[in-house]
Amino acid sequence: MKMSGAQMVVAALEAEEVQHVFGIPGGAVIPLYDAIADGSFTHVLTRHEQAACHAADAYARTTGRTGVCIATSGPGATNVLTGIANANIDSVPLVVIAGQVTTANIGTDGFQEADVYGCSMPIVKHSFLVRDIAGLPEALRGAFLIANSGRPGVVMLELPVDVQQQVAEFVYPPDLSFPGYDPQSRLDLSEIDAAVSRIARARQPVILAGGGCILAGAEAELRRMAEGLQIPVANTLMGKGAFPDNHPLALGMLGMHGTPTANLAVSDADLLIAAGTRFSDRTTGAKHAFAPGAAVIHIDLDPAELDKIIHADITLTGDAREILAELNARTEAVPQRSAWLGRLNGWANRYPLSHQSTGDTLSPQEVITRVRAKTGDEGVVSTEVGQHQMWAALYWECRRSRTFLTSGGLGTMGYGLPAAIGGAFGAPGRPVTCLAGDGSILMNIQELETISRYRLPIKIIVLHNSSLGMVRQWQQLFWKRRYSETCPTATCRLAAVAQAFGIPGVTVSDPEHFGKALDEAYAAEGPFFLECLIPQEDNVMPMVPPGKGLRDFLYDGNTTAP
Repeated sequence: MKMSGAQMVVAALEAEEVQHVFGIPGGAVIPLYDAIADGSFTHVLTRHEQAACHAADAYARTTGRTGVCIATSGPGATNVLTGIANANIDSVPLVVIAGQVTTANIGTDGFQEADVYGCSMPIVKHSFLVRDIAGLPEALRGAFLIANSGRPGVVMLELPVDVQQQVAEFVYPPDLSFPGYDPQSRLDLSEIDAAVSRIARARQPVILAGGGCILAGAEAELRRMAEGLQIPVANTLMGKGAFPDNHPLALGMLGMHGTPTANLAVSDADLLIAAGTRFSDRTTGAKHAFAPGAAVIHIDLDPAELDKIIHADITLTGDAREILAELNARTEAVPQRSAWLGRLNGWANRYPLSHQSTGDTLSPQEVITRVRAKTGDEGVVSTEVGQHQMWAALYWECRRSRTFLTSGGLGTMGYGLPAAIGGAFGAPGRPVTCLAGDGSILMNIQELETISRYRLPIKIIVLHNSSLGMVRQWQQLFWKRRYSETCPTATCRLAAVAQAFGIPGVTVSDPEHFGKALDEAYAAEGPFFLECLIPQEDNVMPMVPPGKGLRDFLYDGNTTAP
């Protein structure tokens, strides 16, 4: 069948069973959007290209499918770059289709021309620049194949406007191969016998579950290993939800703002089984002090991550679910770990995570805990980036995966609100909450219009402390309280902004009014904006100071080294 290039894109999206696409039209994608009008999928119009990319990213995280984002050339495409970098560093499968000036005008500094192909190269898994319609079907099939195979990532497809208008026969390739790219060939279990032996000898083992466990669908095998071998489980920020937070063997998050129990457990472990994690600096603290007495078994799909940051005594390359299943089949339970679990319980009792509102002041920890109680286990939550994000990582109890949407590696302020949009389309009928700070929500606050227009039932909870809270906290603790540009004197009530977009909004500052407003928010059928005024000086604790090991955390403002 003969089709235009634009029609080929639509046909490819339908062949890939794409259900939702996020984007904004512009001059260089008018032919594409004309074809989209006849497509069988839903296009979601956002109000900024970065937001469209974040929404597609969160849709992918929620559903496990490949997200799709569309932007026009020039400023539209450059606006997407932050979203691309955010998704790629967190290993999210995403296809970004960007318009471009005509092939004849490429390189002439034409109107709305930017070399997005070149700009994107360092922050994508792969890029295609299609200069002729003959190569378009393979580029489209290749984009989806590469984005969602091996270690997932972002593929950019740049499409000149004249290629969108060219006409040719369309045959969508059922499969493709690319020289040098064979994700199925990376399984390496040559050291699995050594891993089984180490596990059997360990007396103080810990499992560290990263985001790769969720990407691989390894949750059941992870739980089977933990319960069968009685090994406690810590998680990275990206691994939150891979193991139930309410499980007796759950230690919570590891790292700079990790739980004391998780940080102490890894610091005293004699074996660390790390699955699907790249050992970011926010997870490890000072590398020389990370798990100093532990043998490390590192399981990862990407061999480039092995021995990159933390030396591993044993490496197992491949899909986390497959490798954990193999380990489970080869290992037997050992009874000598009761003393270790007893020590962990002692630390948990000594350093509990608890914080209650006192008097007329709203506690951010209690706000998050009470909001979580409203959503149930099926609820999806997105976060912005900052103090509220770390409070959520500590106090929002996840019992299933793909329900906690957050920017991990890039730490992108402005992620949470559009991510909630993606989560709402990816999980229809389930409660969707956006947790935000007053600083970060302003980065993409225009997406309130998108939420209002689609009447998405998103509950937006803003912890408003009239500051850029996380930077202010660092300035307090490590920069002699020199609050340079983090505590603006002029403040606004953000609930009024939401009201201007047609979203009910309420501002509260005390526990009594908060409870009533929270009931009203979750009783509402559509969106609701709840602004919670919290003390500016509240800090996220525990905290490992920069340059320190995980054992040297601050707890209630005091350095602790038990």
